[in-house]
Amino acid sequence: MKKKIALLLIAAMTISTLAACGNSAAEAPASTTEEAPAAEEAAPEEEAPAEEAAPAEEASTEEAAAPAADGELIRVGFAQVGHESDWRAANTKNYQDTFSEANGYELSFVDCDNDHAVQIETVRGFIEQELDYICIAPIQSAGWDTVLQEAQDAGIPVLIVDRAVDADPSLYTTALGCDMIAEGEAAGNWLAEYLNGEDANILVIEGSVGASATLGRTEGFNNIVAQNSNWTVLDSQSGDFTQAGGQEVMESFIKSYSDFNVVVCQNDNEAYGAMDAMDAAGITYGVDGDVTIISFDATHDGLQYTLDGKITCNVECNPLQAGFAEGVIQKLEAGEAVDAWTLVEDEAFVAPGIESQYAVTMSQEVLDGRAY
Repeated sequence: MKKKIALLLIAAMTISTLAACGNSAAEAPASTTEEAPAAEEAAPEEEAPAEEAAPAEEASTEEAAAPAADGELIRVGFAQVGHESDWRAANTKNYQDTFSEANGYELSFVDCDNDHAVQIETVRGFIEQELDYICIAPIQSAGWDTVLQEAQDAGIPVLIVDRAVDADPSLYTTALGCDMIAEGEAAGNWLAEYLNGEDANILVIEGSVGASATLGRTEGFNNIVAQNSNWTVLDSQSGDFTQAGGQEVMESFIKSYSDFNVVVCQNDNEAYGAMDAMDAAGITYGVDGDVTIISFDATHDGLQYTLDGKITCNVECNPLQAGFAEGVIQKLEAGEAVDAWTLVEDEAFVAPGIESQYAVTMSQEVLDGRAY
């Protein structure tokens, strides 16, 4: 894509991007993103008026068609968080399958291994390569303004995907993902329904420090905790979204607390580690145990544990987001305006035998129908 075209597109979309949902760590993905506002707050913005968008469309439609006609591949860079979880692996595969050469793309993929500095330099590398589009799944929500400005100066549209950034939304073209605050609230609302007035002594294994998913899920769940005076969060520590981290934190919790009856893990891999620690300590959990486990992500293995009754509630975060990103890119190629925020919707799932207004009851049929 020619840089002058991209600049015109960005100018045409400035109005719609000023109020993007992913403009703060606490806002973007929840149901709206990784820390996006709650679902009702995450409504897509109004598109720029026709008189604003028309110049970009007129300038770019004819030229945008040239790559397809010439067989030229659309060059996309993807700065991925890392490979810390089963969810992340599914998300990576989805992008690699979607942005394939067979589909008309050349994907430059970098696993940033949960290193924020590496991710920033990866994006700078994409800018130097003059790629057509850049997708960023931010490791941390803060610290993005400078490199986003560099991309904008180079005329390269940037898509913030999966997680959110705490940056001026005018610096990137669009954001997409799940609403993490809404995910946290869904877990809390389900727990209130399930306990039906009983006391809760809660331990929380958080995700990576500074990640918008961590911030959003924590904020959302705490919103519901504040509404239940007989709930106590005994402790909350980061397990870094890994099984090893979840096990280590849970082992520490077991040494310090004996009266907990709820463990909230902010992704499935942390839940596996927490279960390993409780197994070793002889603590029962699940539908027939002493401890209720709530998890997030709803990966295949996580939902298998939910079907088995070990994880009582599992809140989805859909990793199949590349199609949404491709949809944005195709609109930009056609010279069309795009929404400032695209919501990837989620569900929640509960163990067999549990009926809930907030979640789907797990069955083998539900599990077999999952794509990841």
